[in-house]
Amino acid sequence: MNKNLKYKRILLKLSGESLAGEKEFGIDPEILNFFAQEIKKIHTLGAQVGIVIGGGNIYRGLNANGQGIDRVTGDQMGMLATMINSLALQNTLESNGMYTRLMTAINMSAIAEPYIRRRAIRHLEKGRIVIFGAGTGHPYFSTDTAASLRAVEIEADAILKGTRVDGVYDSDPEKNTNAKMFEEINYLDVLQKDLRVMDMTAISLCKENNLPIIVFNMDKPDNLLKLVTGGNIGTSVGNFALNKN
Repeated sequence: MNKNLKYKRILLKLSGESLAGEKEFGIDPEILNFFAQEIKKIHTLGAQVGIVIGGGNIYRGLNANGQGIDRVTGDQMGMLATMINSLALQNTLESNGMYTRLMTAINMSAIAEPYIRRRAIRHLEKGRIVIFGAGTGHPYFSTDTAASLRAVEIEADAILKGTRVDGVYDSDPEKNTNAKMFEEINYLDVLQKDLRVMDMTAISLCKENNLPIIVFNMDKPDNLLKLVTGGNIGTSVGNFALNKN
């Protein structure tokens, strides 16, 4: 393993919407291939990579009630959507020369391994990229929470949350040109200011286990590489001094 890596084992969290690119839904193969190439840059250096990807480009469980679908069924549909994205990402990663394993929180042995913590860690140690599909396997929990849970379980050094903005801002930078970006922010500030980095359950789990979250722009080439090798990229969420502003 490369000694210059700041984060040797990471959990990369990607949104399903990011895979759609400029489309309203579905998967843009160019975006998928770009992500795979960015991941390969850190994998080649010896970083151990776990990935959780959402399913919002295929199905939004939170909107299920408006379609006459109850919450539990909607969340189960969302879990299946994450598996579709996970399979697409797995295929693209392997097309780019990486070894992967897809693990699922719900039983579907024909297409993925069941999630077993010890086996996941062993895959990482052997240099395989591990994709964690189907969320936590339970309704009412987001893929953000799944990412936090899996990161804690595999003893990741950090959660790297790839977004389309440069970090965490005090307001939406896509709507407010004067939005201020934080370089560092405390878990409690994120919750109190309702900054929507991750949901409350995910943030609380990270806080309890002192697991840093770095929010960064995944759409910029080499950002992931710079971050893993110690570059000052994005916003770090951790046990920093509370912001009094």
